[in-house]
Amino acid sequence: MHPRKLIIQIPCYNEELTLPTTLRALPRTIAGVDVVEWLVVDDGSSDRTSAVARELGVDHIVRHTSNQGLARAFATALDAALRLGADVIVNTDADNQYDARDIPALIDPILRGDAEMVVGDRRTDDVPHFSTAKKRLQKLGSWAVRQASQTTIPDTTSGFRAYSRDAAFKLNVVSDFTYTLETIIQAGRKNIAVAHVPVRTNERLRDSRLFSNLRTYVARSVVTILRIYVMYRSMRVFLTVGGIIFGGGFLIGCRFVFYFLSGTGAGHIQSLLLAVLLMVVGFQTALTGLLADLVGNNRRLLEETLWRVRRLEHEPGTRDRTTERIERTGEPVEPAVHS
Repeated sequence: MHPRKLIIQIPCYNEELTLPTTLRALPRTIAGVDVVEWLVVDDGSSDRTSAVARELGVDHIVRHTSNQGLARAFATALDAALRLGADVIVNTDADNQYDARDIPALIDPILRGDAEMVVGDRRTDDVPHFSTAKKRLQKLGSWAVRQASQTTIPDTTSGFRAYSRDAAFKLNVVSDFTYTLETIIQAGRKNIAVAHVPVRTNERLRDSRLFSNLRTYVARSVVTILRIYVMYRSMRVFLTVGGIIFGGGFLIGCRFVFYFLSGTGAGHIQSLLLAVLLMVVGFQTALTGLLADLVGNNRRLLEETLWRVRRLEHEPGTRDRTTERIERTGEPVEPAVHS
């Protein structure tokens, strides 16, 4: 059996100034793990991010030739970590937001076999640099993600996470905005065992670059949640919406019939037309749900096939050749499949 390897991955974009602080705090040895390695994904930085990582002893550096966003950088890091033979993967931010001393606690549920994915809970009410509005939005957003994913994660936007090798194989990031919400919803819908542990945060080194203001973040987060939820619960969504529309049309139609039978139906032809229109639209919406469910079933089969292919692709025989490519050439390594 090959040694149990932990890879700490850090997606970076222009982190020349903050990366040294983050790397200096990372552990090189952890109880229960034989090997600890660091992986940096430079997402098309225009500064010396890659050079700084190399100077500070990062084991593996992968560089995108252009900036592709946090979600793509995370997906690249996940795929590269799997290719490098990681048994456990920890994701952290380059701005040193998370306290690296909590990594042992983060991976402990995975090492004990109690979870496949662990999310660090920052307990956002206690984070001093979070405004009151941001704390409330974090709570509301986390509640929405819990409903969509059927999990109990209290801090769904936390990027401080640990994944088992098998869980990493099953996750497929399709969002271009952020991976945090999507991966939790996917985990819940794919029956990946998810846990959370309390973690500490450090003083803020810089402002967030993920969004320009809270309104933009909320809007994009809502779109992400709805998109992923509909992807995995299409029939429920479309049947519910279609049923409401059809029911509204049916009630309006009943009203028309009542007036018509009572002899006062003259002049209510608009109600009849509206009822017919709503019932047709409701029926078509429900039918769309059936078609979307067929597409969803096909997606699940494709994801199952992808999971098996990725496991074969990352067997030790192929892993060594790919590892050499990552370490020696620094060529961009993209996720196995783009959705």
